[in-house]
Order: sequence, then C-alpha cells, then structure tokens
Amino acid sequence: MKLKYLWVATIAFLLFSCHQNSTHSSEAEHEHEHEAGEAESEHEHEKIQYTTYSSDFELFAEADAMVIGEHADILAHFTFLDNFKPLESGKITAKLVVNGKTVSQTLDESLRKGIYSFELEPTTAGEGKLYFDIETEGQQFELVIPDVDVFANDEELHSHHDHGDEPSAVNATVFTKKQSWKIDFATALPQEHEFGPAIKTVAKIEPARGEEEIIAAKASGLVIFSNNSLVEGKQVATGEKLFTISSSEMAENNFGVQLAEAKSNYETSKANYERKSELVKDRLVSEQELLNAKNAYETSKAVYENLSKNFNASGQMVKSKMSGFVKQIFVSNGQYVAAGQPLVSIAQNNKLLLTAQVQQKYLSLLPSITTANITTMHNNHTFTLEELNGKILSYGKSVSDDSYLFPVSLEIGNHAGFAPGTFVEVFLKTMTNSKAITVPNSALLEEQGIYYVFVQQTPEMFEKREVKTGGTDGLQTEVVSGLNADERIVTLGAMQVKLAKSTGALDPHAGHVH
Repeated sequence: MKLKYLWVATIAFLLFSCHQNSTHSSEAEHEHEHEAGEAESEHEHEKIQYTTYSSDFELFAEADAMVIGEHADILAHFTFLDNFKPLESGKITAKLVVNGKTVSQTLDESLRKGIYSFELEPTTAGEGKLYFDIETEGQQFELVIPDVDVFANDEELHSHHDHGDEPSAVNATVFTKKQSWKIDFATALPQEHEFGPAIKTVAKIEPARGEEEIIAAKASGLVIFSNNSLVEGKQVATGEKLFTISSSEMAENNFGVQLAEAKSNYETSKANYERKSELVKDRLVSEQELLNAKNAYETSKAVYENLSKNFNASGQMVKSKMSGFVKQIFVSNGQYVAAGQPLVSIAQNNKLLLTAQVQQKYLSLLPSITTANITTMHNNHTFTLEELNGKILSYGKSVSDDSYLFPVSLEIGNHAGFAPGTFVEVFLKTMTNSKAITVPNSALLEEQGIYYVFVQQTPEMFEKREVKTGGTDGLQTEVVSGLNADERIVTLGAMQVKLAKSTGALDPHAGHVH
C-alpha cells in the first residue's frame, strides 16, 4: 500500500514540473511577441485622411505620414461628382512636390473600382502639395491636396504630429465609399441665397385655352358612331370621321331629302344662269335678269356645297377639327340629338392651365409671386415652373360669391404626364431680398417632429446634427439654426446612412474595409 502512494506522489510531482516549465515558456514567448510588436509599431505611422474636390471629382485618401526615406502608402478613392459613382478606369499619376522637388508614381489600373493604391518615398522635408493627374476616356483632370507635411525623421513626426484635426466620432456614423457607391448617394454644400415665403396650396389641372374643342351637332338626328373604338382617351387626327347624325327615318329635317332638293336647286339655277348669259349677248334678256340669275345660282351652289360637304345620304358627318385625344363623349350610340347639342370634346394637352386657390391672409404676397414649384400627388415628384416651360398668368383681384379664396392662374407645358381634372400641390414662390441657408428636402430626416441632417466629417464619416427649419418651397427648406453654409451634408441617401448607424464602426481610421 505504501508503495502505491509513493508512485502516485511521484507522478503528481512530474506533472506539476511539466506544467511550470510550459507556463514559463508560454509567458516568455508572449513577452517576446509583445516586444516585437512594440518594436514593429514604432515604424508604423497613424493614417492621415485627406479630402479635396474639383468641379468633377471628389478625392478621399488615407495615407501614411510622410517621412524622408520611408515608403508612404496612399489609398485614394476617386468619385465622380455628377453621379457619385466610382472612377472605374483611367491612368492616374500621383505627384508629391516639396520645395520644388517631385516624387511621383503612375498607375494604369485601379486596385478596385474607384480605388488606387500609391506608394511614394519623400526625399525632402517641408510643407508640400500632393497632385493627382487623371486621364480617363480622352479627358484630363487634376486634383490637388495642399498642406501635406513631410518630416525629416520619426522623432520630428512624433513631436509635431497634431491630433486636433481628427474628426469627432461623437454621434457619428461610418458609411464607407464602397457603401455609398452602391446606392443613389450625394453630398453638397447648403445653398445660401435669396429665399422668400412660399405659399403652399392646391391647384386643379385644366386644358389651357385653345387646347380643347367641343364639337356639336349641326342638325337634329340620331347619333351613329363611326366605329366601336371611339372611346375616351383615343387619339384622333384632324379631319377624322367620328359620328354620323342620321335623319333618314325622320319625316322632318330629312338630310337625304334636303340634299336632293339642294342639288336640284343648284343644277336648275346653274342651267338658268348659263342660258341667260348667252341670251344677254343678243339683248334678249336684261342685265338685271342676268344678275338675279347669277345670285340665285351662287346661293344654291353655296347651300349645296355646304350640305354635300357635311352631309351625305346617311346624314351629317361629324369630323374632328384638331388632332389630339377624345377627352369626353357626351352622347351614346343611337341617341337623338338636337342641333347645337355637344357631342364630344377633343383635347391636345400640350399646355395645361393650373388654377390655385390662395387664402386671404396671403393677399399682400400675391403681387410678389414670381415662380412656383409643382408636386404631383401620385408619385410626389416636384418640378420647377421653368422645367415645365411654364409661367404665372395672373392672380385674382377679388373673390367670387361662393368662395373666399383668391385664384392664381399658371400655365405649364405638359411634359410630366399631368392629367386634366386632377389636382397637384403648388408652392408659389415670392420675391425677396432676404438671404437664407437652405438644404434639399431629401437631406432632411425627421424623428418625432425634430429634423436633422448628416454633416460630413470625412467622405466616410457623418455626424447626425439637429437643425431648426423654416419655410419650404417644395424642393428646398430653410435652415434657421444648426448648420453653417460651409458644412457639407448628405443630400441623397440620408436614410441609408441612418440605417448604417447601428452596424457601422466609429473609428475614423478603421471605418472602411477594403
């Protein structure tokens, strides 16, 4: 039994000794790795972010701090400003110019769509500029990053590096270039311009004067449609036959009888006039008799030609006097109509009349209305009056007995599919000398009655900022406080930036993943 306990004690001692040796070895290896990591980190520099714009491009670059004799990696993102999509192909030359000396690198292809990876080794210390010359699709562009610091050594870098310009991550959202390139996205500076009160109201759409014609029956009879495809909305051409007004089965005002009688009168008066024209040469009839015969002939001719032009044996032929579409049919097939009764209305819709109704409290603003923005109710799309080739026609100087509203009339070209009889929302803009900061309505987001925008810290980091709003003209909204004119904001895609807030990283230097 004692021998058994001795063996157990010996095995336990050996296992404890192995564990201690393993622990010391592991700690030594960890310490060695830590020291190696510290030594390696001494040669790694924190990334510096640069942003610049031209009239055509946005450049967002992340670069190593520039130190003489050390390679500096530059990861540059190039975005077209007209659509905020990446530069997919092109040759780009990066040039670092310091004290008249230049180092450069040219890349013929991108690392990925919109992303070029440069490596420059500075040779001169001081403050310089970083140029990017772009050649794409036969065009040349230049982007310049000013105030690029190049340090003589690592010690100078660490002693002079200023962290004060780093973007704040407070209330911020990271939205990478890769994310923004995949959606409809845009940023822009707020506008600072004259912005007067806008009167928001509703307007009814009607055909403009001269753009609609009502065709009426010229005689009494039964309506017979020319074809079964004559329905509201159908396109018709000038002179196209629409109806026939038949009176063949009627005892009175029978077109067939009237046409036959007119033809007989015409032929008789014509023959009489021709006979007397020969007799007057031999003085067998007087000049007065010839004149009476001529008048009778011309009158019967006019009556016959009018009837034969508009009538046949079946009845009156009703034709369209203009090209357009059938707006409304007032009769049904086989219906009896009297002379002068409306049959159909033909409209062109090239121009439309908008009649807006304005409350009395805006009476003093009516003379200063200069233009308008118009929003469709079916898709909530807003057009300027200029986009629709429109104009302000007039405003009411008095109200009618059955309304306490003042009418304002506008004329627009029908370029957007507006339909007569429907309604649109109208923002009547007035003239003013007061300036205001405005942002596109698409830049504003609302939460429980509080409005905010996303202010760009870098092209990949955006601060959620509350703003106080004023009036709107349907496209732009005045910002009373909370935003400066030189702060770039998200104008398209703000909702996607908001949704990314719950998933995005907040480290401004590790915000995007490539």
